[in-house]
Amino acid sequence: MKYLLILLMTISSIFAATQTSKALYIQECASCHMAYQAEFLPKRSWVKLMDNLSNHFKTDASLEQADLDKIKNYLVSNASDSKRSYGEMAEFANSISKNSTPIAISEIPKFKREHRKIPERFVTQKEVRTFANCTACHTDATQGTYRERNIKIPNYGRWDD
Repeated sequence: MKYLLILLMTISSIFAATQTSKALYIQECASCHMAYQAEFLPKRSWVKLMDNLSNHFKTDASLEQADLDKIKNYLVSNASDSKRSYGEMAEFANSISKNSTPIAISEIPKFKREHRKIPERFVTQKEVRTFANCTACHTDATQGTYRERNIKIPNYGRWDD
């Protein structure tokens, strides 16, 4: 019984640390853009991205070392190749070549296929500006579901393939 209690306390501690790191990730990264789900990219991509925050898409997004370590650990621990992915997240992960290290979600082959039919005028308008602005059109993006029925393009309306 003693060992079971120790195991449960350890699991609880790990879960609390993960939740704290996830909250820190959201706090720091979502202050500028959506906090993308870690499952979108493999470990190597998150490492490359986090190791170059001084030039984060032409912006200095540097962090205190302790915060950087927590966020990087959270992203790597939850990356597409750190645990089993399901559904559409698995399709995104499986579309990334083992020889590729994308640092932008929009570089992922599955992303490109899913967005290839979107007219440029929908993306370049001021309410969207870039494919990186997922929440402009995907009303459920922050929950990580990206349902097609929940796509509403500003100044256009609901999207149907």
